[in-house]
Amino acid sequence: SSQNLSEEFAEAARQLKNEAPRIQFGKIDVTHNHDLRKEFNIQEFPTVKFFVDGSREDPIDCKGVRQASAFITWVKRRTGPSTVLINSTDQAEAIIHADDLAVIGFFKELHNDSVEVFCETARDVPEMPFGMTASEDVCANYGIQKNTLLVFKKGKPVHNEVLEDGRQNKLDLMRLIKTFTLDLVTEYNLETSVKIFDVPVENHILLFTPTNSETFNAIYENYKSAAAEFRGKIMFVLVDTNEARNGGVFEYFHIREVDVPAVRILNLTSNANYKMPADEVTVENLKEFCQSYLNGKAKLHLSSEEIPEDWDKTPVKVLVGKNFNKIVF
Repeated sequence: SSQNLSEEFAEAARQLKNEAPRIQFGKIDVTHNHDLRKEFNIQEFPTVKFFVDGSREDPIDCKGVRQASAFITWVKRRTGPSTVLINSTDQAEAIIHADDLAVIGFFKELHNDSVEVFCETARDVPEMPFGMTASEDVCANYGIQKNTLLVFKKGKPVHNEVLEDGRQNKLDLMRLIKTFTLDLVTEYNLETSVKIFDVPVENHILLFTPTNSETFNAIYENYKSAAAEFRGKIMFVLVDTNEARNGGVFEYFHIREVDVPAVRILNLTSNANYKMPADEVTVENLKEFCQSYLNGKAKLHLSSEEIPEDWDKTPVKVLVGKNFNKIVF
């Protein structure tokens, strides 16, 4: 909520006051400052922008940051180095074990495009520590031969991504890394909903099923297997249709009715909705569905309300998805 964010923002300001007095924090109520709202094109609330070197041109957006500690890290990485330079295995281990998650970049040399993209990504993912190294000993210790990014969870490597010069995109890396703040499959509920929408992955796949059904375990295992392959490209969400409090998810995703088990892919930017053509939730069917969606070959699903009984009574006919094609075409 805005209130929570405001409190965390104030806490970050308090903590940085002595540590980095050059960084000033301010708060604006745009309901009374329409000119400022217009000048900085404020569309949603709350919005946090960072102004550099006294210029009001092109401030940097601070998105998806919700906690004081993350605000502090975000600001520090904008005003200083965004990653820790690692020279020894002991140093690397210290970073890897300091937090639940850690990201380490292993490089042949520290001056190339991949390093630049890595450092830029670190600036925008303040939730976890980032380190980088060009030490042959450190690379050898982790069995690394190419420029590689490793994600560690609870001290163990859970993902490695080879970084090729000029091939990596900061946004794609950021999406991928941020997905590790969630489980491979995230069950939708009031607590996780905020986290789900904080991760900047706009393609979501939802499995609608009662979690107490006899077939649930087998379906869930299949769903998890497919999730591993599409991490960072499609976010895998589970919706327990037996949970009465999940009504909001249907509303949020503009879904009217659903026969369970059902699988849908949604694009949050366009609100486009795709239904898995196969009935069975097998690994094969899930992978095929995800791949066809990413290749732009999936068929759009138009959910529709029932045709009203009196749709034909007046000179202006009432059209819904279910009778649109038939009547219009």
